Amino acid sequence: MSETSDSEIRLVQTASDSSRLLRSRWTSTELDFGLSAFDGLDSLPSRFPKSVDFHLSIADKHGFKRFIYVAIILVFVVVASILLLHFLNHKQQNGAASKDLTLALRQALLFFDAQKSGDLPENFPIRFRGDSGLDDGKDGDMNADLVGGFYDSGNNIKFSFTTAYTVTLLSWTVVEYHRKYEDVGELDHVKDVIKWGSDYLLKLFVPPSNPASDSSVILYSQVGDGNRSDRENDATCWQRPEDMKYPRPVSVCDETAADLAGEIVAAMSAASLVFAGDKTYARRLIDAAEAFFGLVISPDKKLGKYTENEACGGRARAYYNSTGYIDELVWGATWLFFATGKTDYLKYATDNFVFAEEEELPSEEGIFYWNNKLTANALLMTRIRYFIDLGYPYEDALSTNRTDLLVCSYLSLNRKRGATNGGLIVLTPDGGGAPLQYAATAAFLSKLYGDYIQLLKRTSGSCGGSVFSVQMLQDFSLSQVNYILGDNPKKMSYLVGYGDRYPGFAHHRGASIPWDEKKRSCSEGGQYLNSKYKNPNDLVGAMVGGPDKNDVFLDDRNRPWFTQPSISSNAGLVSALVALHDPPAAKNSSDSDDGATLGIDKMGLYQNVHLR
Repeated sequence: MSETSDSEIRLVQTASDSSRLLRSRWTSTELDFGLSAFDGLDSLPSRFPKSVDFHLSIADKHGFKRFIYVAIILVFVVVASILLLHFLNHKQQNGAASKDLTLALRQALLFFDAQKSGDLPENFPIRFRGDSGLDDGKDGDMNADLVGGFYDSGNNIKFSFTTAYTVTLLSWTVVEYHRKYEDVGELDHVKDVIKWGSDYLLKLFVPPSNPASDSSVILYSQVGDGNRSDRENDATCWQRPEDMKYPRPVSVCDETAADLAGEIVAAMSAASLVFAGDKTYARRLIDAAEAFFGLVISPDKKLGKYTENEACGGRARAYYNSTGYIDELVWGATWLFFATGKTDYLKYATDNFVFAEEEELPSEEGIFYWNNKLTANALLMTRIRYFIDLGYPYEDALSTNRTDLLVCSYLSLNRKRGATNGGLIVLTPDGGGAPLQYAATAAFLSKLYGDYIQLLKRTSGSCGGSVFSVQMLQDFSLSQVNYILGDNPKKMSYLVGYGDRYPGFAHHRGASIPWDEKKRSCSEGGQYLNSKYKNPNDLVGAMVGGPDKNDVFLDDRNRPWFTQPSISSNAGLVSALVALHDPPAAKNSSDSDDGATLGIDKMGLYQNVHLR
């Protein structure tokens, strides 16, 4: 809330016995009005020097009194209007929340339910979804169990890479902000989403039956195909997942797919912290992550990107083409350190961070999304340096400079980032679309870093010659979320179901085809792709791709770069929303020492780190 300083307001008062104005604070020249009523009251001479007597007669005392009252009311109205405008302007300038973040958070989490594949539970909250993909993993001679997981976006493909990224990011937010999730009644919901994903990830990694042999790891990278145009598949068919009858091929890798492996390791490690209360499940996740990571970084392995290998990532290349793998290995090692407390993993992360920086594309610097984890990893390393003392050699390795430069770039203090005329930060990697996903993760990281700074009992930081405040980070973060929720030139929310105006033509098969228990073939479904009518099913909580760099947005089902949502994009939005949400009230005075007044768990990430 903005505070308005008290202003001294002095009222003009009248004295009935003398019919003169009382002396005010401006006494250099006093005016004495000797007012004579029609009843013959004589005016008195002025008692003050340098005064001027005006001998006026009032023909209507009641009318004069009304005039005085109206004048006083008008003065109050003018003063109140000025103060109100000042307050509202001040409030807007300080980025005060103007949106219902609780509603937006609840809706954004519902999108993950709408994307679930497999055998759905009873009383499922998404009425237009049913069981689907129950034969996933049965591909020719292959007989794997790959039922479950999430459909990635508006198609019916399941990508292991983005599923793992989504699980990692959502798990991070729960470890940091579980108090906020619990306060709004969404903790169980988000944990259910994470577990749906982590259960699936556990199916993707099959270690060799004999570790001493030369046999390789089996790693499933994708279910479904969108590259062939000569046959029915997940891209050419506009069909609900419940109606799929076409083949769903499975892509298979080994442990040399280092980027995919690193992200899965990160996801299982982060999820183990979320489910620390279930020791059996947490241990299962940690054991799998450690075993997998050990096989990947074995010295005799020739590592690479999963999309380089045709059998492994050829089908994913057109959708999620990976440009590096060291950042994912550093990411996985960092989360393994949090999950196990073993400094060997932190040493791997710090030793290889510089190599990840060398691998990073210039166009991706400062962007956190499914293809680049370096930016977020730098923030995690800053967190380690701030709150636990690991001593040499980690003190030098865990530099905070990159994080400070990052937030300064968001705030344009180092002039690296621009924004649209409507205020959306421009963060777009080469060939990348859907700008809202990058703005959402930038909003999350900036607000989270502001919370870290406040935990240090500081209010600001610096980068070079520039200084940024916690309030600046808060304002930037909120401006991006408010843009997504409707404060933009189009005056529409880009979150389906939020506000009075939002996209009605989301590029999404299940949302666009009526749910009437009638099965539609691949050819029959095409009419709904090209329909001029809005989706019959509201895909509540889906953040669409968003506008272009000129704030132009076309609500067109056939233009997926504007209207298609994805699980990885929504994970970023959920992260920003929970970070910005008001913290729950502190339960006691000591809560302020561990971050409860900010709604953040200061030591949650270090629950398994035991310093010697």
